[in-house]
Amino acid sequence: MPTPIHNPIVLQRADPCVLRHAGEYYLTGSHPAYDRIVLRRAATLDGLQAADEVTVWRRPGSGPQSHLIWAPELHRVNQAWYLYYAAAPDEEVTSDDGEADPTFNHRVYCLECRDEDPLTGTWVDRGQVDTGWESFALDATSVVLDGVQHLVWAQQDLAIKGHSNIYIARMRNPWTLATPAVLLTRPEHDWETVTFWVNEGPSVLVKNGKVSLTYSASGTGTEYAMGLLTADADADLLDPASWTKSPDPVLASDASVGIYGPGHNSFTETPEGETVLVYHARTYTRLDGDPLWEPNRHACAQVLPFDADGRPVWGRPAALTRPVPATAALLSPEGTMV
Repeated sequence: MPTPIHNPIVLQRADPCVLRHAGEYYLTGSHPAYDRIVLRRAATLDGLQAADEVTVWRRPGSGPQSHLIWAPELHRVNQAWYLYYAAAPDEEVTSDDGEADPTFNHRVYCLECRDEDPLTGTWVDRGQVDTGWESFALDATSVVLDGVQHLVWAQQDLAIKGHSNIYIARMRNPWTLATPAVLLTRPEHDWETVTFWVNEGPSVLVKNGKVSLTYSASGTGTEYAMGLLTADADADLLDPASWTKSPDPVLASDASVGIYGPGHNSFTETPEGETVLVYHARTYTRLDGDPLWEPNRHACAQVLPFDADGRPVWGRPAALTRPVPATAALLSPEGTMV
């Protein structure tokens, strides 16, 4: 009988990415100080909370990668490790009228480690991933299909209403695109446009001949929810016509179990081969101050079942079985307690 998963699997780690490799689980996610990239490793999902956390990269003191390090993802491609993450420059952005521009100015970056152990190995900065145009870009994920790597990410197009859309491209190498970006989804439904017009945080699951591409939408409070695109695994994934978009969210806040704003997910599996859905969520609705610095988005996980036709049965967020902080311990932008 599979070992039950106790939630949260890790406290105060938003945007969780869990990868199972060689029988061990690796976890990364946004650090509440947004100034570093951290990794944990454990033999079980339940062991990740107590596992030592290793900082494998810190933001530089200045330059384009020196501010607000968001949503790192760990991937294994061609016997090497890769971390994709979003970062912003330290200089103030101004609008055309010379006023300070509150828009985030992130771009996607890549780190590479060719050592066997990503926690102790050397990480090499491969720089910005050129996505084809310069605008707010974040939340890159990777999927290899039939030996070909694809990048999926969120980016703003100023010609499209909203803050970010989801794009896909094939890759020449893990930090270079081989094809132009293809738009897969943009905010259009009511549930995708609460507070912010956002499609972000994509993740890809390939199983039973289908590709499930999940993403998250709206603001990061209780309105945050997960959406879904599906395609046949043998289809041309760079053809938007290959994809079907669900009109409704597949995972959303559930007051009956005290889970709010579930989203920015990843996928892993149990030792028995069951698919596991990993996501972050808050456990209360009142947010004091800037929600960006509210650290209590916790990494949660639950087995994702499939129906007789091999389609995921998304269901509802699982109830918590571990204690969580009752209130937020707010962090300043420097990562210190306030």
